[in-house]
Amino acid sequence: MVLSHATIVIPLRIFMPELPEVETILQSMKPALTGQKFTSIDINRPDLRTPFPSGLSTIPLNETVVRLRRRAKYILLDFQHGWSLLIHLGMSGRLFIDSATRNIPLRRHEHLIFWTDNGCRIGLVDPRRFGMVGLFQTDQENQYPPLKHLGLEPLSDDFTTDQLSSICASTRVPIKNVLLDQRRIVGLGNIYVCEALFKAHIHPARTADSLTYEELHHLRRFITDILQSAIAAGGSTLRDYVHTDGQPGAFQELHLVYDREGEPCPNCAPESRPSHIRRMMQSGRSTFFCPHCQKI
Repeated sequence: MVLSHATIVIPLRIFMPELPEVETILQSMKPALTGQKFTSIDINRPDLRTPFPSGLSTIPLNETVVRLRRRAKYILLDFQHGWSLLIHLGMSGRLFIDSATRNIPLRRHEHLIFWTDNGCRIGLVDPRRFGMVGLFQTDQENQYPPLKHLGLEPLSDDFTTDQLSSICASTRVPIKNVLLDQRRIVGLGNIYVCEALFKAHIHPARTADSLTYEELHHLRRFITDILQSAIAAGGSTLRDYVHTDGQPGAFQELHLVYDREGEPCPNCAPESRPSHIRRMMQSGRSTFFCPHCQKI
């Protein structure tokens, strides 16, 4: 792939990205990196929120990228020689993909630059340094600390109603907290959990063990449907998240309850006495719900 002179920017919004945003970024990276090699790597500081791995400047060099994939909210690059590179962009990270012929000057907070054999310059910019870069042997993924305790992928075949029922049966934690727990189910964040619980007519404060099998079946289906719809829409733009072509995501236009406190409930609105979306705090996070549709 030969890039044009236009910069491809892959930024993340200020809030922690959720699965659809990370998946959108991943799909944007694949054309530029699949089948390519890193010819050199510039490391401009020793760390982000954790130190860069000691072999980062040498181990990935001149090795073919055979696959790009996502695990939870991490982007993984698998190399032909059995090593994998992990990238987590945290809350302020951005990836800039340019043609190497443009002689781009070093950007402010550009801590890492990868140069590829197809003429790409890939810069990692992270002003707040909440991101992370890791390196591990691919066959040791299940033992690699950032990945070893992760739960089910909600878009995988393993995410069944039986599995969700098993997760919920043994805990009296509120269902919203369970869905946000990355040790149980990965990739879900505040936006899509609020939306899924609303669609399933489940109050966010209900304890997980109080949900019936039928309720969990509907909830699982809505989680999957909402994530797939959000990916198709390019994720949700709340502040400065945009696609690689500079266009914002569109799923925020489809939010039914998230960040809509005080607005009429879209389910209740046709009724003679519509309810309004409310906000409450759960574990330090805002939860948006309809008290009429989602009774405790």
